[in-house]
Amino acid sequence: MKRRCHRSILVDWFQRVAHRCYHQAMTQLDVLYRYGVPPTEAATLAIANLREVYGVRKLDFDEAQKTVRIEYDATRLTEPVIHQLLRRAGLDVVEALPMFTPPTPPPPVEPAPAS
Repeated sequence: MKRRCHRSILVDWFQRVAHRCYHQAMTQLDVLYRYGVPPTEAATLAIANLREVYGVRKLDFDEAQKTVRIEYDATRLTEPVIHQLLRRAGLDVVEALPMFTPPTPPPPVEPAPAS
């Protein structure tokens, strides 16, 4: 009987098990926050480390609008968790903003006068 090394056993096990965990569909969401005070250098470094959090995919800052947009995996994280991560990193989060503005409703149609 051929004896397999310990490493190959682990690799085989991982290949059998990993597809159950890592090939699930991902729900990608974006959230947009407005911040008050621009982040300090220490806060900027802490925010940059948010990319290391499993599930955070992308961070976009718009300094002119004072907004930060975060793309994340909703199967791993929730919006309140993202908000808390930013607050703990030292960002002065003022409010969550809608990603788009809803369309204005059409003006009401006046009924035709009866003749």
